[in-house]
Amino acid sequence: MARTSVTIKDVAREARVSVATVSRALNGHENVAESVRQQVLATADRLRYQPHAAARSLSSRRTQTIGVVLPDLYGEFFSELIRGIDQVARARRQHLLVSSYHGHPEEQGEALRAMRGRVDGLLVLSPYSDRPGFLVDNLPSSLPVVLINTDVQDASYPALTIDNYGAAVAMVEHLAASGHQRIAFIGGPEGNFDARERLRGYRDAMARFVPGTSPQEFAGDFSESSGYEAGKRIAQSAEKPQAVFAANDMTALGCLYAFNEAGVRVPHDVALAGFDDIPLARFVHPTLTTMRVSIAELGGQAMGRLLDAIDSDGARVAPSAMLVPELIVRASSVGEGRHTEKQAKA
Repeated sequence: MARTSVTIKDVAREARVSVATVSRALNGHENVAESVRQQVLATADRLRYQPHAAARSLSSRRTQTIGVVLPDLYGEFFSELIRGIDQVARARRQHLLVSSYHGHPEEQGEALRAMRGRVDGLLVLSPYSDRPGFLVDNLPSSLPVVLINTDVQDASYPALTIDNYGAAVAMVEHLAASGHQRIAFIGGPEGNFDARERLRGYRDAMARFVPGTSPQEFAGDFSESSGYEAGKRIAQSAEKPQAVFAANDMTALGCLYAFNEAGVRVPHDVALAGFDDIPLARFVHPTLTTMRVSIAELGGQAMGRLLDAIDSDGARVAPSAMLVPELIVRASSVGEGRHTEKQAKA
């Protein structure tokens, strides 16, 4: 005997509400009491109701899918970002279509164009958005977009960014206040917005807090391996810096490994600091001083802003905003026994 499919009317009858209320509850609309929403969701789960995606798309002109285009999917930063995005997407019953382009502008353009007609809106992290015409050429004007940590001057594209510059200044200030003057910096990928702003902050802070001391800069690409290679060069140098500020935590952890191999003690010989406060930063030895970016919160806020814009048909688009990281002081910059996990706004 063929199994009869459960319909939205069945859910409404069992939950003792209207079909319209079931639809609003399942689609995450705000004008439904939370107790009613939970009742509808529990009933739908019990009946194993599965909305018909094609019918829903035709009736609402919505795919219930959000596109996410990122430079990469590897590493704790991107996994945390996706986690925050996904938490909000699941709470509001949206699906994700995720694509990465591995740092190639042509591939990102293809990824953006491939999203057309498949998604209701886009979250984009792009180092190429400041190129003339890049976003306009690759995105339909009618598609809601929120940019994540992306340098863009066009106000028609709202962006949620991190104060990379101010946070880098705060980190150098902390290292200088801890008695370090020769402070080296391991950078990030060329052309990357985060890396560029953190390097700019490092240079300006060196001139402000340790005037007369020449900056020491080492190439990096946000990976453990680039931090490891830079750490080996620093360990072998005749005059080592007193402190190393890495452009992100993964680079700092690679540098820490190289120091351990070479017998360079952190922080007794060289202090070390990173940026991002990935989960691993508090579980290495010594624990890593860093700038805390709530990466999952960044992703969640961006998704919430985008869904609000979609639900209001673009009438309620939040303006661009900047998240301010926190300075987290741990043992790698001040030594065991001298630190408690200290937080300060950048």
